[in-house]
Amino acid sequence: MSGSSLCAINIELNLQEVSGDETKSSVEVSPISLADWQGWLEVWLTSLQFQLPKSDIYELTLRLTNDAEIQSFNSQYRQQNKPTDVLAFAALEAEMPIFQPDDPEPLYLGDIIISLETAAVQAQQNNHSLTIELAWLASHGLLHLLGWDHPDDVRLEEMLAQQANLLKQVGFAAIF
Repeated sequence: MSGSSLCAINIELNLQEVSGDETKSSVEVSPISLADWQGWLEVWLTSLQFQLPKSDIYELTLRLTNDAEIQSFNSQYRQQNKPTDVLAFAALEAEMPIFQPDDPEPLYLGDIIISLETAAVQAQQNNHSLTIELAWLASHGLLHLLGWDHPDDVRLEEMLAQQANLLKQVGFAAIF
């Protein structure tokens, strides 16, 4: 991180892991610890803090699930009846809230949902670990929570470059 004006970001992470009980998946749990997720998200949000509404603490939910559940969400919310790798549901899509210094509640950024099954397939296709794929997908979802989108090739390239930058910040520099 560069610049002395950056300050550490505090985040409350609600990590949910859904096992593939009903689908006999070979991928059942994330290889990433809660502490690593927490640390990565704090680093990423600190580097992106100029894009955040001011708050003392932020909160988001990261749900790691299977293809069946993400397909259900994808069908319900995006009218695409197929599994996908990551979905993001931003809580800040309306106008940014005004910071209330006396408010003890964290500012909720939204939900990121990742299919462990699809992530495992993509990791194998891309010749890297499931850990790297999950970090890549989480960074993509986080950018969506902060208002990034990729409606065209130019914006997609900008977003992918920012994702690569975020991963480099947490030690995946050799990959990108």
